[in-house]
Amino acid sequence: MGALGKNLRALPGNVWRSIYRVGTPTTDKARVKAINASLVLHIHPPRVHPHSVAWWYSLGLGVISLHLFILLTISGIILMVYYVPTVEEAYPRMQDLMHAVDFGRVVRNVHRWSAHGMVVVVFLHMARVFYTGAYKPPREGNWGAGLLLLVLTLALSFTGYLLPWDQLGYWAAVIGVNIAASPTEVTDVLGITQDFDPGGAIRHLLLGGRDIGGDALLRFYVLHCIVLPLAAFGVVGFHLFRVRRDGGLSRPTNQSSGSTPPPATRRSRERQAAPEDAVDLAASPVARAHSLFVDHRTRHHPRHLGRRPAARAR
Repeated sequence: MGALGKNLRALPGNVWRSIYRVGTPTTDKARVKAINASLVLHIHPPRVHPHSVAWWYSLGLGVISLHLFILLTISGIILMVYYVPTVEEAYPRMQDLMHAVDFGRVVRNVHRWSAHGMVVVVFLHMARVFYTGAYKPPREGNWGAGLLLLVLTLALSFTGYLLPWDQLGYWAAVIGVNIAASPTEVTDVLGITQDFDPGGAIRHLLLGGRDIGGDALLRFYVLHCIVLPLAAFGVVGFHLFRVRRDGGLSRPTNQSSGSTPPPATRRSRERQAAPEDAVDLAASPVARAHSLFVDHRTRHHPRHLGRRPAARAR
């Protein structure tokens, strides 16, 4: 029993040392080794220019976007436990979440307001990158990944609109599907629609028929909960990897030579991640407080469903 008790007391320390194997770093070399050896900390590059971690340079917009994406993932998984993607159950389930399920109102508010916030913050993040010239060599590939993430963010927001199965979601889907099917207008002008109709194919792919009904709801649900999130996770991973490989955020160029100067100093994890931690601590209570006190109102049920086509029939 004595040996067992000793082993149990030593277990937390052994687990900690198995994860952080270099101990508490006290030198620059040890700090770099600690970052490279950690599953979590290796996201940060071991050598960073002081300009890259200044709060006024990035405003933490990328960190806020990632924070909202994680918040959306967690709240979305919770909502999936109760939501049923059928015409008969979708709207009543959303009403139950808002009025009958414990903490359902808060979870749905967190998910909806975080989705709106992510669209705004991702757009501001892209604007900041463009304004500061952070898309220039050697970061063109990461700029492309960021553009793809912007498209995925908009697609996630759009596909989620239909899932409550209310008036707002229905008419948003009608408008979006008609826009996606707009190539039919071009083929009509060319007189080749009977042989080549990409707009009709896109419409059928999204709806599974002429009208927005059960097939469309199920397809939007699969896109919103499986296809698009998996794609977003993959692109986010690549985006973070490229930020690390490029040595962190972009830096001012050398005015005399036009080249980017090398990092001026090594940064410990505490100094490097302090701005990110501060942004997280500021963003989290704002998102949750807003969700506690401000409800996102569900519109009326679309009782006209099935009598109006989403787009022209062929």
